[in-house]
Amino acid sequence: MKSSLSALSSSSSRPAVPEPRVSVWEQYKKCKYLLVMLIPLFLYYLIFEYGPLYGVQIAFKDYQIRAGIWESPWAGIKHFDYMFTASPEFYRILWNTVVISFYHLIFGFPAPILLALLFNELRIGWFKKLSQTISYLPHFLSWVVLGGLLITILSPTTGAVNAVLEWLGFAPIYFLGDPDYFRFTLVVSSIWKEIGWGTIIYLAALTGIDPHLYEAARMDGAGRWKQTLHITLPGIMHVIAILFIFRTGQVLNAGFDQIFNLYNPAVYSVADILDTYVYRVGLTQLQYSFTTAVGLFKNVIAFSLVLLTNYVVKKLGQEGIL
Repeated sequence: MKSSLSALSSSSSRPAVPEPRVSVWEQYKKCKYLLVMLIPLFLYYLIFEYGPLYGVQIAFKDYQIRAGIWESPWAGIKHFDYMFTASPEFYRILWNTVVISFYHLIFGFPAPILLALLFNELRIGWFKKLSQTISYLPHFLSWVVLGGLLITILSPTTGAVNAVLEWLGFAPIYFLGDPDYFRFTLVVSSIWKEIGWGTIIYLAALTGIDPHLYEAARMDGAGRWKQTLHITLPGIMHVIAILFIFRTGQVLNAGFDQIFNLYNPAVYSVADILDTYVYRVGLTQLQYSFTTAVGLFKNVIAFSLVLLTNYVVKKLGQEGIL
């Protein structure tokens, strides 16, 4: 017994032997099969994300198709100067983009959070799964399909919505042709399409909350509302913060697919955004350099907003992305 205790004390008094350092190359070699699986992802980003950055220089050139990007003459900041000083439509289109994106952010961003909280309160298993499945379905339909569906449903003469309004004694509304209602229609239809898909991340975050916290809250007399306010929302706040940063970076992406399939000349004054303007002027009028400058301006603003939002979120005590 004494010998074993002495051996134990002598072994505990010995200095710990540091583990041998493993070189970076050996770590890569150990995980070589995982790295091979990453090759398609690297190729995707190289070809489709970083490769096109070569064409950004078009914004600083008078691009000519026959001369190509490299041989086209330099123009400096001429296109940016025209965009800010001489373009008659730029500021109106920028304002439309900001307003529509602001509506999407204010009303569209909280919607999946609220729906996820409601799903989390459902206790009947089959009904919960059925409700989630139904809410996911519109996400898998393109705006080409949904655009035709909305045009039919919201028609002022044969649409089902206006038929209900007339039955209730209201005058029919041209939702897709009246500037007063078009932005409202955009926001509501966008929420309807994406609200179910947006709940997936929040529902996954809700499963990570310790159930014992709810039990302790119930023992202290807290109802469902106080449990949600003091346990559920703080438990997923880090996820909300990260997704809010990403969403802020898309402020100037007001939804090209949706607007392109729903708008018409009657609502250009409130519906024309930077993306549709770039498409119309760049492809139909062949002003490639000017529209590249507009796109570069939009991306610089988006990157700046991501940095600013990340800074604010970290100051508020949440984890950022940088």
